Amino acid sequence: MKNKTVLALTMLLAALIFGGCSDNKPKDKTTLRIGAMNYPLFASIPLAHRLGYLKEELDKVNAVYTWTIFASGPLINEAAASGNIDIGFMADVPAIIAKSTGQDIEIFANVANGEKALALVVKKNSPYTKIEDLKNKKIAYVKGSYAQHLLAILLNNAGLTFGDIISVNLGAGDIPLALEKEQIDAAVVWEQFITFLTNSGKATVIADGTNVKKGNLVSYVTKKYADANPKVITAYIKAAQRASEYIKMHPKEAAEAIAKDVGIEADLLVKIFKNLDFDQRLTDDDINEIRKVKDYILNEKIIQNDVDIDSFVTTKYIKKAGL
Repeated sequence: MKNKTVLALTMLLAALIFGGCSDNKPKDKTTLRIGAMNYPLFASIPLAHRLGYLKEELDKVNAVYTWTIFASGPLINEAAASGNIDIGFMADVPAIIAKSTGQDIEIFANVANGEKALALVVKKNSPYTKIEDLKNKKIAYVKGSYAQHLLAILLNNAGLTFGDIISVNLGAGDIPLALEKEQIDAAVVWEQFITFLTNSGKATVIADGTNVKKGNLVSYVTKKYADANPKVITAYIKAAQRASEYIKMHPKEAAEAIAKDVGIEADLLVKIFKNLDFDQRLTDDDINEIRKVKDYILNEKIIQNDVDIDSFVTTKYIKKAGL
């Protein structure tokens, strides 16, 4: 009996001690799980990571983050669908595809856009100098990508359709060699491949997105996470925008900071930066562009279910970030 009484008093004392200290404990930090891609198109986010901007801004809202690198947008979509990440960034097409499959996500910021960061190229000294010259020729592109959408616009403006060309579904990384070996006549590619091909004298741009396609690259978040942690989303935007402004003001230093991460020499990165605007803001033009992309991929049956862009894209976090 005596032992039981001592044990009870000991447990009571421990409860009082730890209970009294609980209010003095630092609160647990919120974790933001970022699905990342180390490509020049998305340079502002890797730069925010490398320069410590993400850590600084998230510290202000008592949050930390994890950084997991993926090879493509579809892989990020899989990770978000399985509950392994909270935020991802990619081109607009894979983001829309994810939403169309029922994923509860929302686009909350741009990463970048660039009319010249998506282009139709041919081999240097090719006899083909305009889109009309490519009738019945082999044009490579990644099917289901935003490159396909640009090609559709260019063909339509020239009075052509996909029925007038020979489509070749080819990964972006495989296109330079296929072009060099003349296995294809032309290709629609994005940065870094445009600058790599033109800078090395291996290809020429015959058309790009100028005045026809903005080429939006976006960040999305699972709605459940955003609803529970709005300040974290705002902090992420602030960090990314700081990096965007750094690229604009100090392109050489920005390129040097992430050259190893993206696997591209700094001098080449500086040239790539010139074809992109890394502003995180979402304007009415951006939203209309995303809507046009959705309409196209729905019409082409790349997605089976319609997506309400007005509810899919939100500007509330951008506004809270002061942009």
